[in-house]
Amino acid sequence: MPDITTRQDIELLVDRFYEQVIVDDIIGVFFTEVVRLDWEVHIPVMYDFWETILLDHFVYKGNPMTKHIQLNKQKKLEAQHFERWLELWEKTVRTHFDGPTAEEAINRAKQIGSLMKFKVENEG
Repeated sequence: MPDITTRQDIELLVDRFYEQVIVDDIIGVFFTEVVRLDWEVHIPVMYDFWETILLDHFVYKGNPMTKHIQLNKQKKLEAQHFERWLELWEKTVRTHFDGPTAEEAINRAKQIGSLMKFKVENEG
């Protein structure tokens, strides 16, 4: 299996991940009912986010922490939600990629998830 090396790899990863997320019994509701994301807007932002994180191409502009703090005010984000997000992310990465950047994708998601969980729980 290839490693993550291009924007196209990021797009594949993000697309396959969100295909699972939107139908997931634990976290799907956040994307389909709580926020009702405009996928044509959200998905390219996620491409930019992960391209910035993994390929050091600084194309993402935004603050994911504030978005998730706002989301938590609409519907409480719990530990199980963060765990499920990470489980699906790791599964998607490992299904499609192998190599140092793929491992970095998993490690960075764990770091981001931990920080986000902490900030959401301690917001206010």
